[in-house]
Amino acid sequence: MSKTLQAVRGMNDILPDDAETWEHFEDLVRDWLKSYGYRPIRMPIVEPTPLFKRAIGEVTDIVEKEMYSFEDALNGEQLTLRPEGTASCVRAAIQHNLVAGSGPQRLYYHGPMFRHERPQKGRYRQFHQIGVEALGFTGPDIDAEHIMMCARLWDDLGLEDVNLELNSLGSAEERAQHRAALIAYLEQHQARLDEDGKRRLYTNPLRILDTKNPELQDLVEAAPRLADYLGDESRAHFQAVQVLLTDAGIPFRINHRLVRGLDYYNRTVFEWVTTRLGAQGTVCAGGRYDGLVEQLGGKPTPAAGFAMGVERLLALWRESGGESDRVRPDVYVAHLGEQARRLAFRAAESLRTHGFAVLLHCGEGSFKSQMKKADASGAAVALVIGEDEAAAGEIGLKPLRGPGGQQRIALEALPEAVAGLLYTEEEDDDGSV
Repeated sequence: MSKTLQAVRGMNDILPDDAETWEHFEDLVRDWLKSYGYRPIRMPIVEPTPLFKRAIGEVTDIVEKEMYSFEDALNGEQLTLRPEGTASCVRAAIQHNLVAGSGPQRLYYHGPMFRHERPQKGRYRQFHQIGVEALGFTGPDIDAEHIMMCARLWDDLGLEDVNLELNSLGSAEERAQHRAALIAYLEQHQARLDEDGKRRLYTNPLRILDTKNPELQDLVEAAPRLADYLGDESRAHFQAVQVLLTDAGIPFRINHRLVRGLDYYNRTVFEWVTTRLGAQGTVCAGGRYDGLVEQLGGKPTPAAGFAMGVERLLALWRESGGESDRVRPDVYVAHLGEQARRLAFRAAESLRTHGFAVLLHCGEGSFKSQMKKADASGAAVALVIGEDEAAAGEIGLKPLRGPGGQQRIALEALPEAVAGLLYTEEEDDDGSV
């Protein structure tokens, strides 16, 4: 006998109890994004490999080690399962002339991303992100808006211990000056660098500052700081962001080693971090990427955005006590006999037409077993239809949670009667009777 097939390691099924929590969370997020004027966009899961190499940077962990890339067997095209959403969103905006044709855009997306990492708590090979992108906005106000948006969402979700870290990466010219100074410094300590550090020394030295190797912490702490190479314009932009955040009462910490793992960032970068998820402490991150649109073939366009990991946020939300209740039907329909089944279908569809959630018993079973299922479903009301009810064209209506006994109702009067029972139950639940 063949071995039972399993899901790919690091790519997880989301079963009904969890999926209901996901949907509740996604509903909250959609309302939050709508309140700030952001509109949805949906991009393909598979993109041309050169898109990510050009956008993210060839000398990055994502491109070098983590992308799921393959050759299309039909035409030889190099394709990749998207490892992040910004490059795809910018590609779509360029391809469909969104910014040039319609002016600045506030966009969001959500869905699966793919990276070949070692699976662990909060980090999976198929993971989900909610991404926000603002294209065509120049000033520091959009940077601050993105950070304030996150703070509001944390408050709406009741999250605790989520802290903001900020930095400025300046302009490309300023980073080039800092890069030269950083390489000169690291060359003096090249013998101390680990393998990743030696490999990145001349290709991407800024990423060495973000190392997690404890043996290199004193070395990177003493390294030249990018802040010392910022010009007046970059300093003023970063200062304006800080003023807006201070005015909003949002605390933050300047982290001079915060560089992000993607090459397209410039000026403001930020991360929201927590100590409650172990080593995977970043729940949301982003910043400006003013050069990316032009880099991918569009006209020069300022831009900023951020992304949050859904799995990590849900873990934090659950830890803070914020999990949705199981979805429950309003009505469970129990029936016995052929004529009763036909009437049950009519009754269920009538109630659904009036907006009720109805769970119709399918298959065989005695009334006793069906009523056990009705009670277990969490429904407030049961319809009970047997041979006598079917012959009379009537429906047995039985409250499952509140007071009152079973009564018979004509089919055409059923929606009003069910509404009356549900309304009475809600009053009992909130104590306002």
